[in-house]
Amino acid sequence: MGVEHEIREKLDAAFSPRLLSVTDESEQHRGHAGWREGGETHFRVEIASDDFAKLSRIERHRAVHRALGSDLVGRIHALALQIEA
Repeated sequence: MGVEHEIREKLDAAFSPRLLSVTDESEQHRGHAGWREGGETHFRVEIASDDFAKLSRIERHRAVHRALGSDLVGRIHALALQIEA
């Protein structure tokens, strides 16, 4: 299972989002720090869920990182998050 699929599965299970977009942007960072052959290093996630309504921006980011887990987050060099309630 690829990293993009893992991200999607974990966030879907944790937040039942109305909107979930996971984009592997690794190729755009070829040759930059953290890039590796085969990609799966740089991701952009857009997510919207009612679960975020009462959380601050930092709490939202922490919730997403917790849902992904330290093992998965440790395999990603860059994770851009756009989180909405």
